[in-house]
Amino acid sequence: MVLGPFEGSAGAGAVDEGAEWQLAERCLAATPEDGARGMFFLGVVGVVGFLQGEAAGAQCLEASGLRSLNAAELYPVTRFLAMTSQATRLLRPQLGNWAQSLHYIGTQATVDFLASMFGRELMQAARRDPRLLLQHLADGYRTAVSYGERTVLWTGDRSARFVMRRDFMPAPYHEGVLLGAMEAVGAQDVRVHGRQLSLLDTEYDVSW
Repeated sequence: MVLGPFEGSAGAGAVDEGAEWQLAERCLAATPEDGARGMFFLGVVGVVGFLQGEAAGAQCLEASGLRSLNAAELYPVTRFLAMTSQATRLLRPQLGNWAQSLHYIGTQATVDFLASMFGRELMQAARRDPRLLLQHLADGYRTAVSYGERTVLWTGDRSARFVMRRDFMPAPYHEGVLLGAMEAVGAQDVRVHGRQLSLLDTEYDVSW
């Protein structure tokens, strides 16, 4: 895998450059067994294509090194990291910065997941209850990706800490995922604040 797309681009702020360098480190930490479903790849191509045009979406697919995608198939997470890096480069001018772009992509990932067979089963189990959703979401991740562990620690009647271990996507991405999932079951005034504990470990305070 060529790591060039993860280098900071000319004129980018120090925060964005540092974030992209973290993506390169994540790529190096992955094994061949670490994969994500094609629906997430298709979501990135779709959202970039919608906001920036079909040619930009094609650039994201090219960056992944894949020629075609199947929504249910697992593809190496390194390819998703490469695609996401290219997507954030393209979306930054429109959405503001790297973190906001990644947050937007994460929210789209939730839309795509919930529309899938795996997501529909999760929504049925959650019964539009935010607490049930968070409980089932930890297991739901296992159907979407082949890596990592997720646990929920309850901090109140309407608040929880969602902990992710060995997950390759940075905190802003999963802030978007969790926000989108909570809003999908009707939760109001949702707040999600993520913290990067280490390269592959994060935690998120979720309240509504």
